[in-house]
Amino acid sequence: MSDIKFELKSDTVESLISFSDILQKDINTILEEALEEYFVSAQENLLEKSQTDENAMTNLDFDEFWDGVDI
Repeated sequence: MSDIKFELKSDTVESLISFSDILQKDINTILEEALEEYFVSAQENLLEKSQTDENAMTNLDFDEFWDGVDI
């Protein structure tokens, strides 16, 4: 596994420290939990977008369906 370098804004660091004290949780635990929730949410959004894109490609609206049909 490679090392990842990242930077956090000072406000974020202060919030992490505060919530760590309030919740009596390790900062790493808070970050892991937050990232897990982010990944679940992002995956759900991607699935919804994929479904929307698939529906857009397979479904015709009313005008497209009846275009060129003489009644």
